[in-house]
Amino acid sequence: MGDDAEAGRSNRSQGKGGFKATSFIYALAALENMGVVANMVSLVLYFSYKMHFDLATSANTLTNLMGSTYLLSIVGGFISDTYLNRFLTCVIFGTLEVLALSMMTIQAHSDSLLPKPCAKSSCVQGGAAVYFYATLCLLALGVGGVKGALPALGADQFDSKNPKEAKSLASYFNWLLLSSVAGSSIGVTFVVYVSTNKNNQNWWKGFLITAVAAFLGYVFLLIGKPFYRLHVPKDSPLMRLTQVIVVAVKNGRLSLPDSPNELYEINEKDSETTAPKIAHTNEFSRWLDKAAIPPANTEPSAWKVCTVTQVEEVKIIARMLPIIGSTIILNTCMAQLQTFSVQQGYRMDAHLGSFQVPAASIPVIPLLFLIILIPIYDRLFVPFARTLTNHPSGITQLQRVGVGLVLSAVSMAIAAIVEVKRKNQSLKNPMQPISLFWLGFQYGIFGIADMFTLAGSLEFFYKEAPAGMRSLSTSFTWISQSFGYFLSSVFVDTINSVTRRVAPSRQGWLQGQDLDRNNLQLFYWFLAILSALNFFNYLFWAVRYTYKTDDENTEQHDGGGVPFLKADEQASKALEEPNGKW
Repeated sequence: MGDDAEAGRSNRSQGKGGFKATSFIYALAALENMGVVANMVSLVLYFSYKMHFDLATSANTLTNLMGSTYLLSIVGGFISDTYLNRFLTCVIFGTLEVLALSMMTIQAHSDSLLPKPCAKSSCVQGGAAVYFYATLCLLALGVGGVKGALPALGADQFDSKNPKEAKSLASYFNWLLLSSVAGSSIGVTFVVYVSTNKNNQNWWKGFLITAVAAFLGYVFLLIGKPFYRLHVPKDSPLMRLTQVIVVAVKNGRLSLPDSPNELYEINEKDSETTAPKIAHTNEFSRWLDKAAIPPANTEPSAWKVCTVTQVEEVKIIARMLPIIGSTIILNTCMAQLQTFSVQQGYRMDAHLGSFQVPAASIPVIPLLFLIILIPIYDRLFVPFARTLTNHPSGITQLQRVGVGLVLSAVSMAIAAIVEVKRKNQSLKNPMQPISLFWLGFQYGIFGIADMFTLAGSLEFFYKEAPAGMRSLSTSFTWISQSFGYFLSSVFVDTINSVTRRVAPSRQGWLQGQDLDRNNLQLFYWFLAILSALNFFNYLFWAVRYTYKTDDENTEQHDGGGVPFLKADEQASKALEEPNGKW
């Protein structure tokens, strides 16, 4: 019966999936990110010059918006894993995104919805405030919901157990990043130029362009529907996790059997799902394995006993948590490049010959780097590394993330050095500021860090996730970004509060709107040191991580090993040459 079901599913998927299907997803990623990234790097200026927020309030409003956006990705991930398929989830939340961008266009064009300048940290109030914050909430929900489902929808078009498609899956995440970067490059140049042109009077045109681009992106997504492999969601992944915890607590006083083979598991023939069983591991077994102790003299049921696979799903999530936590600081650093670094650019010489470059367009430097580096990485480095490591991705996902964490610390150190140079020159001769392109060093290095970390973490969370949790799991990447943005707001407020009390001038490091009177360079050094310490924290957890193993001719293994340095079993099996745990 299981073979017939598998054959039926194979026939239904014949002619679907692969890069033909993901080409429509790449189109959406490019067109949607054109607006998302343009807003990420320029909204701090919109808040300052159109909504009349002060420097700290503008930065915190943006970081809170982006934090909420990425946090809400878990809503899209949960819905697509539980109730709707990933395609429908993208369409529904995409509609909300286009609506929010249309509302932003209306507000930026209507003087009655814009506040008048005042001497307060925030000047928006009344009906304009309700409209403004409702629009931001709708934008966060729409963009976040799509991010929670779209990467997994594309990854579903490849079978990681097929050796050829396993390699394609690794490339998919690289090309998804390239598509996003290509669209972002247009956003931070053309869209930002249109928005900030004529002394920040054309914001409505910029928002209109992003709304139209997002709409066209979702049209491409709809056109590609006949080519997608769509997975119908089963039971709720959160319910499965809850069942394990509840049953483990109930069985807390029971003794574990001598052999893990005595724990409860459903045979493949009796299972209603075609998802592979997960092999038992000894991590967290003293408590969680008790959920799989078969009940005495009672028929097994959902809230009385859980399968070994269910228990292992909880263990996988538990093993992922330190990895998620270790990437939060990197995203806090990224938030500074979208806020304070943009403000720096407004105090620098923005001329390229006779053309004046918008300060918010300086992130195009790392984006151009990435447009060149991603194809080189995918077509040259990965095949070469694959011959050495026997891993479909060349190097492992955790190794990619580790490289990104190191580079983020370097980026913040360079940002501090550049700020010292900018500030000294500005105090010495305000009429001859240093060139805007000095910011290219910190943006360029962080762009490379993002190339390693973003694609690596998306692939890691997708491949490691249980079959029914892949949207929810890829949302962990965005949740980390969310916490990074929120942590940025906490750092800004806390450091301002503390330094205001201890500094001889009684002025916080990041207080007011005059960067020349602030100590932004010290804030950058703080983040650089914190990032370096965070890397060692990440290293501690990464070398102890045990990869998921399907229960197919595998032996039980413990939580040891050095996955940060070796190839994982599943990846190696995809190439038909086992080579360690990573």
